[in-house]
Amino acid sequence: ANPLPGSLQGLPNLRLIQSLWAGVDRLLNDPTLPDVPVARMVDPAMSAAMAETALWATLSLHRRFYAYAQQQHAREWQQLPQRRADELQVTLLGTGQMGRACAMRLLALGYRVTGWNLRGGTLEGLPLEHGMDALWPLLARSDIVINLLPLTAQTSELLDQRFFNALRPGAGLVNLARGGHLVEADLLRALASAQVSHAVLDVFRNEPLPSDHPFWSHPQVTVLPHVAAATDMRSAARIVVQNLRALRDAQPLSDLVERSRGY
Repeated sequence: ANPLPGSLQGLPNLRLIQSLWAGVDRLLNDPTLPDVPVARMVDPAMSAAMAETALWATLSLHRRFYAYAQQQHAREWQQLPQRRADELQVTLLGTGQMGRACAMRLLALGYRVTGWNLRGGTLEGLPLEHGMDALWPLLARSDIVINLLPLTAQTSELLDQRFFNALRPGAGLVNLARGGHLVEADLLRALASAQVSHAVLDVFRNEPLPSDHPFWSHPQVTVLPHVAAATDMRSAARIVVQNLRALRDAQPLSDLVERSRGY
């Protein structure tokens, strides 16, 4: 999933690189990566785990559970306004298998959910918008934004000052994709101005997150140690075996990466 740069070169019999992660940006950033097929790990078990994390984060933002946790530490008893799920707009950035799994769980609880990607397409039961021109008005009506995009040249540092300024004031942010999507200083400014009410962050530019990083102690940031959807080796092993058998039998391989688009 994350080999050291250069470690895959000089292997003359190499025929396939099967990632054990959904994201392949670190693999593709290795300039010495051999010119052989690269396959992503697309595992329903991983998608289910990601949907659980997205659901937990959405419920916690919606029902103000992070705020109540702060009140508990301060021994404050204050009942905050409570909204219905169908009053909240949740925007999912990224509509791959994980994004679709998250959308279905959120829709089942009554949230208004819209998906967004760069390339377009259609998804049954899920309103979908695409392209940068559509992003800004979508953010303006979003109460919670969940990022599940692949990290590419087009999406790197997408979560920046312009992005936060476009949000509905007080929106919540959930980044479950890659740390490279986020401009950390811009998020801190957006939190300070209350443009973003709370951020749930599972991924970071530097991992482990340095002990002196301001996210650790920020009252409006929840830090997770990149655990939103760990690879389940039981189900992943079966998927790897299927691709190895396909390679052996000269059959089509599953979930191959298009290097030109970065995923």
